Amino acid sequence: MARTIDQIRASKLPSNLMQFAARGALQVSPAENIEILVYLARHNPVFGPVARMTLAGWDEKASLVAAADPTTPTEVLEYLIAPDNLRPPLLPALLENPSISEAQVAKLAIGASRDSIEVMLKSPRVQSLSGVLEALRANPYLAKEKADEIRVLLTSARQTAAAAAPGATSEVEHPEAATETPTPVADSGTGDEWADDEALAAYLKEHEHDIAAEGDKPFKAIGGIVELLGSDYFPVDDVADAPAPAEPAAPKPAAAVKKAPAAPIRENALQKISHLDVKGRIQLALKGNKEERSLLIRDGTKVVALAVLEAPKLSDGEVEKFASQKNVLESVLRQIPLKRRFMKNYKVVRNLVSNPRTPLDLGLGLMKHLLVADLKNISANKEVSETIRKLALKMFKHKEEQSSKK
Repeated sequence: MARTIDQIRASKLPSNLMQFAARGALQVSPAENIEILVYLARHNPVFGPVARMTLAGWDEKASLVAAADPTTPTEVLEYLIAPDNLRPPLLPALLENPSISEAQVAKLAIGASRDSIEVMLKSPRVQSLSGVLEALRANPYLAKEKADEIRVLLTSARQTAAAAAPGATSEVEHPEAATETPTPVADSGTGDEWADDEALAAYLKEHEHDIAAEGDKPFKAIGGIVELLGSDYFPVDDVADAPAPAEPAAPKPAAAVKKAPAAPIRENALQKISHLDVKGRIQLALKGNKEERSLLIRDGTKVVALAVLEAPKLSDGEVEKFASQKNVLESVLRQIPLKRRFMKNYKVVRNLVSNPRTPLDLGLGLMKHLLVADLKNISANKEVSETIRKLALKMFKHKEEQSSKK
């Protein structure tokens, strides 16, 4: 006899029973009930909202059993550990469930709240997973004392992994072995691909509603693309503007020497981007190269521009440039200070304050981090607002007075 979940997948259950299913009121086992609810929540536009509400208040004991059971369907476990759906009481059980991959736990770790970070650091499994620990270390909500704790756990996890690897040698003979375990932010090979794919999956999931709302919105650069790149960037024989091919000439005799076929015209980065929809541009923002990121950071579609700041390969030098640009969305400049890694770079802070495009409240909040020389320069910079200039001058004089008294 077919299970009820199979009937629902095949759209064979009557509407009145579907309503019962979305409320978790069908006479089936607890395990099948939660499987039905997750299926409806993820795939059914009519009954999905009710199913999501039911899951949010589902019996905690039954939910814990499902969260801890390795045989629970993958789709159910993915739903339970997704950041948008996670119920804090279930987190310890989910972390220890071997059917939840390290990649899924790392995805959660990247944006986990401080309470969730506490729980994760107490998990024996998390303590042994260097990829998850690296993701936690990149979390913007991580407290300093927890960063020190993670550093110790990382060293231990890498040493354990190195010792367990086939043909492993002692740490004394090869001390570098402890740092060779791939992490989500690896610099080459499959580690790069892993980091890129994880970042893409996490971003698409987190922003699925924003992406759906944008639809097929085309690429449109803030400020105009020619203004930034210059006319020399665009090839004269652009594919889109190429003249129609001439009529083919009469065939030459067989003895004539054949000309080598013309090399195919390659698209430049801008042409490539112009063909992509929103999802395609997000993928390129997270997995593309430096030139492509420099264009996509100026995308007028917010969800695309912000994706650039999540790219695993994004360098400090790129962020320094973004922080000084006047032709990016305000939301990009607001997002940069939310990344702890970026705020450790003094040039990023200075460039944000000096950028006339930076929102006033943000610029004022960052000024306390500036050095005396930069405060003096900003006080004379007529591109920034008068409020910023006046405060910079006041802070400059105050710091000068303090240094003269020492």
